[in-house]
Amino acid sequence: MEITDDLMSGMNIGAVFKDYCGKINSLDFHRTDDLLVTASDDESIRLYDTANATLTKTIHSKKYGVDQICFTHHSSSVIYSSKNGWDESLRYLSLFDNRYLRYFKGHRDRVVSLCMSPKNDCFMSGSLDHTVRLWDLRTNVCQGLLRVRGRPAVAYDQQGLVFAVAMEGGAIKLFDVRSYDKLVFFQGPFDTFLVGGDTAEVSGMKFSNDGKLMLLSTTSSHVYVLDAYLGKKLHGFTLEPNPDGGTLEASFSPDGQYIVSGSGDGSLRGWNAATGAEVACWTNTGGVPAVVKWAPRRLMFASASSVLAFWIPDIGKLSNGSQLTSPGKQADAERG
Repeated sequence: MEITDDLMSGMNIGAVFKDYCGKINSLDFHRTDDLLVTASDDESIRLYDTANATLTKTIHSKKYGVDQICFTHHSSSVIYSSKNGWDESLRYLSLFDNRYLRYFKGHRDRVVSLCMSPKNDCFMSGSLDHTVRLWDLRTNVCQGLLRVRGRPAVAYDQQGLVFAVAMEGGAIKLFDVRSYDKLVFFQGPFDTFLVGGDTAEVSGMKFSNDGKLMLLSTTSSHVYVLDAYLGKKLHGFTLEPNPDGGTLEASFSPDGQYIVSGSGDGSLRGWNAATGAEVACWTNTGGVPAVVKWAPRRLMFASASSVLAFWIPDIGKLSNGSQLTSPGKQADAERG
């Protein structure tokens, strides 16, 4: 079903999970299965079936804590970063039997950006130690190292051909993945964008599925849409700052036509990526929805604060009366 302005404005909460005992730090949808994983300050990793809106597994990481998290290509394994302040190793965890498959050591400070290649077993991490590291799940040896200024953010394009690194001063550097198959250290980028007008650091970065657009979130609570080929700034949106000083995440819809983001005033906002017009403003449940991601395969997105919410189209608000497959029962479904 095509995503339209009307459909966006009619999105509503379909399920809410309130049993967290701390802020949710990050979440990730699996690319091909109806699964979502979350990482929380209560030291829990939780796995959800998004087709049925059910919690299927909870694993605790009490020794290390858990901050950034993402699925590998396998539906029962994840990579995550620590939040204990003394061990910045990344961990490759089997959710099936709660077993560590590998540790990735090298970072000296908190990992603030983590992403998996959509095509192979490589992944990237960006840390406050001013380094970006390229890894391969099959070995714990770092495959590439880039030293940067400031806080780094990393992202792969959805075709797995390009990765981007954002650093201090609004510089976005683009690299060809094929140049690093057999190299130990990063070579120079094939292109560099300078996003002027905002001195804040980039806290999050994403490519649209068709690779034509890039989405930047900054530590000053601004969101920018860029032309991914030219680096031209197409739109800019201003949000209320997060009152706890944390960052705010933005996300593309699967067709790349819409953007959703949380705001520091507790609301969620939606914009048309082509026109830049705001098409929706929703009231969130339970605090600032600092973490937001759209599901890659369904008409739904998830927002997280101290609670997790699944957002789906409200059938009653759609003028054409179309029937949709929704995660669980729509309306006030609550878990926990």
